[in-house]
Amino acid sequence: MEDIALAPGEVRIGTSGWSYDDWRGVLYPPGTPSARRLEAYAAVFDTVELNASFYHWPRAEMFHAWRDRLPPGFLMTVKAPRGLTHARRLAAPEQWTARLAEGLSALGDRGGLLLLQLPPDLVRDDDRLDRTLQAMPAGVRVAVELRHPSWVHEDVFAVLEEHRASYCVMSGAQLPCVLRATAETVYVRFHGPDPDRLYVGSYGDDALAGWAQRMAEWRADGHSVVCYFNNDGAGNAVRDARRLRAQVSWIGRGG
Repeated sequence: MEDIALAPGEVRIGTSGWSYDDWRGVLYPPGTPSARRLEAYAAVFDTVELNASFYHWPRAEMFHAWRDRLPPGFLMTVKAPRGLTHARRLAAPEQWTARLAEGLSALGDRGGLLLLQLPPDLVRDDDRLDRTLQAMPAGVRVAVELRHPSWVHEDVFAVLEEHRASYCVMSGAQLPCVLRATAETVYVRFHGPDPDRLYVGSYGDDALAGWAQRMAEWRADGHSVVCYFNNDGAGNAVRDARRLRAQVSWIGRGG
């Protein structure tokens, strides 16, 4: 996998996944077959977070096929398999190194970060985190979503910084929202504005404006930013991603 080349201050905004039936008429033009949804998505957005890899790690040939279908400059972030993060809970991460490297290298210059989403009941274990980050393939930038609140600690941030790994900033019900940058790229996931349930609802204009302003501060500090909306129901993720992109562009013009 080639090292991602996001310039300081660059922002990429997309969604978590791209193939949802209720996005018909929201993102997919009428008559778009399921097999062409990625192309329809890439005509609107310049980055996506691959979710299918969490449930079943694809063969290298599939990653290669996605690379060929994506336009130059597109960035596909990849979610690590749940076999590593949830079933094994980061135990023996070296067993995954070769498989991860094979798939991610097939993406070539379309490859973005590798996201490790940890389960919400996995409590802080600095040694396990450090070993996992050491085992990641060379040249792969990693983002880590640490859902249990025990991970919010300066020593954990130091481990991430040592490995140039991005702390995943989270917005979602009962998740710690810590606006922390631990690497060149800040990684943000929007799981929905509902205070009780994840993945539902749509963000209000004021909330998105606040996030756009925070991104402007990260950019001013020399960071790039990638963010993905995971509130996919009823096309909310698509609409919110477009609205946030407009807010970011407006601030970038000095608005």
